[in-house]
Amino acid sequence: MTIEIWLAFVAVSVVFAIIPGPTVILVVSQAITHGKKSVLPLVLGTLCGDFIAMSLSLVGVGAILLTSAKLFLTLKWIGVAYLVYLGIKSWREEPPNMTSMAADDITVSKREMFQSSFIVTALNPKSIVFFMAFFPQFLNPEAQTVPQLIILMATFLGIISITITSFALFAGLVSNKIQSYKARKMLNRLGGVALIGAGILTSMMQRQQG
Repeated sequence: MTIEIWLAFVAVSVVFAIIPGPTVILVVSQAITHGKKSVLPLVLGTLCGDFIAMSLSLVGVGAILLTSAKLFLTLKWIGVAYLVYLGIKSWREEPPNMTSMAADDITVSKREMFQSSFIVTALNPKSIVFFMAFFPQFLNPEAQTVPQLIILMATFLGIISITITSFALFAGLVSNKIQSYKARKMLNRLGGVALIGAGILTSMMQRQQG
């Protein structure tokens, strides 16, 4: 793999990472709801989810999703239902009292945030199909495949970690600066609407033929 091909991969990956999708909307809405403490679990969940999606694409699951409309739709609607569930939960969630929140509550919250970003990212069939079609374009067929894939996967995860962390930190800082109960409640509801909207957008994505 030449440096020119790697730089092209970086450029395309950055564009992909900053385009708002279900994962970005989830991360921003959760960070707005829970503040800066949500950044680490959300980022880790997203990275683990992308790693699983990339791994599934490389072992052939992406090809199965392309040919099986039923499996594609099943995964898609699981993701839609989960996003809508998270949106309703965020809408109904009461703003936390950070001064009185117990350590156990924070631990559970972080675990739930990791779980939510992981599930939304890993179970997005569009991502699995995307990785299956995306990575081979940057592979040199005359060189060993595995080292190239390791470089591409590590690069992509590094870019995702930077962009998702930036989104989450910004949203978390905005949330932490807002102390009014009514304003925080409104932020929760905006986040809920965004998640439900992400679910609706996900429901409209189509399985690519070919």
